[in-house]
Amino acid sequence: MEDTKVKPKLFTQPGTHEHLERKLKTRHLTMIAIGGTIGTGLFLASGTTIATAGPGGALAAYIIAGIMVYFLMMSLGEMAAFIPVTGSFSTYTSRFVDPALGFAIGWNYWYNNAIIVALELSASALLMKYWLPDVPGIIWSVLFLALIFSFNILSVKGYGESEFWFSIIKVATIIIFIVVGLLMIFGIMNGNAGGFENFTKGEAPFTGGFLSIISVFMIVGFAFQGTELVGIAAGESENPEKNMPKAVKQIFWRLLLFYVLAIFVIGCLISYNDPQLLDADLDNIAVSPFTLVFEHAGLAFAAAVMNAVILTAILSAGNSALYAASRVLWVLAEEGKAPAFLKKVNKRGIPANALYVSAFIGTAAFLTSLFGEGTVYTWLLNASGLAGFISWLGISITHYRFRKAFIAQGRDLSELPYVSKWYPFGPILATVLCLVAILGQNFGAFFGPEIDWYGAIVSYIGLPLFLIVFLGYKIVNKTKIVPLKQADFSRE
Repeated sequence: MEDTKVKPKLFTQPGTHEHLERKLKTRHLTMIAIGGTIGTGLFLASGTTIATAGPGGALAAYIIAGIMVYFLMMSLGEMAAFIPVTGSFSTYTSRFVDPALGFAIGWNYWYNNAIIVALELSASALLMKYWLPDVPGIIWSVLFLALIFSFNILSVKGYGESEFWFSIIKVATIIIFIVVGLLMIFGIMNGNAGGFENFTKGEAPFTGGFLSIISVFMIVGFAFQGTELVGIAAGESENPEKNMPKAVKQIFWRLLLFYVLAIFVIGCLISYNDPQLLDADLDNIAVSPFTLVFEHAGLAFAAAVMNAVILTAILSAGNSALYAASRVLWVLAEEGKAPAFLKKVNKRGIPANALYVSAFIGTAAFLTSLFGEGTVYTWLLNASGLAGFISWLGISITHYRFRKAFIAQGRDLSELPYVSKWYPFGPILATVLCLVAILGQNFGAFFGPEIDWYGAIVSYIGLPLFLIVFLGYKIVNKTKIVPLKQADFSRE
């Protein structure tokens, strides 16, 4: 059966596309998917989750979030393997749900990643103070921006290789950490630090009850953001029909290994009420739970090593965010939803103008952190905090409609290179959990003696901004929900 190609007027007409190059290999996609989830959310925020919800509560939050991410990536994998386009999920949302929602999801995801670039530049400057406290932080931020920009401007393979090796460092660190931790738990290494008593003493394993698990679920969900990068990169994969399923199938077990085992080790070896765990932040790397465990093992150099690893994680996150922002902005231009000059692709297959603009916006956002006590920067970061969950919500809703449209047009599932499991339960559960994360961003602001209106506004500012973009485009362009039988399954 031939593809139905009903093109809304907002799409660029065929023949105007400037194509990117397919140079990402399976190993690149796999490490992009895994490495995208391993960052400061695990190395630093894991301490906060245990301190807030206890070791059992933190484990529960990570397992729930891991299940949500698994279903989301299966959904994205099914769509991206069949229609491997760069900027995938905003394009899919336009084709299978509503062009207005695709427009809003695309700009939302671009904004999120541009702001993440700013966040990582600020974090890198803070971390460098560990070694060179007297050097102005802006110097390091400029140097690191130049580094990740060069990875992205040279070639897509340059991005893929840099992300591959960044991820290797992070993965190796976690594996060593888990091995050392298990040896300590069972008394083989530094036996005095081992045992399971931290899971049973005091209010452990659950501290603060169900609401504390919900509160850390937001932190955990944010830590997992980045797995969707594998979908963005599908359009530049050498063989997406083969590579996407491979990358997606490995995600769940690696998330389980890296996150759940790591949290279990930390929960066993460090008490949830340890003052150092409560004070964990970027300014003091010595209180990273990973550092604490290594120090308990008698590895005195742990702080310096973990500082280097976390710096690698930050550079990796900034590198990936700049890549994602440029690709999404390029595809928005390709679809007629962004200025046409952003469609330009250089001779190396890089969307150069989209990359320049994304880097400029990220830098401008970073500069706001240097003025006015960072108030504007704080608002920008809070607005982007919801953006990742909104993008995930778009993926789950879109996949539900994708499969419905696929069947409605008389197609057979055997045509799909990869068929996600548990449909429709998977996308429905992911949708519910994403909504919980979005609406529960700062539910505590409404449950105190008085409503914390400022806290609520700062936490939820991203939601009305998204709705304004969505409704504005919908009203101006008079878009409607795409009929299932008219959904576009073309692979260009």
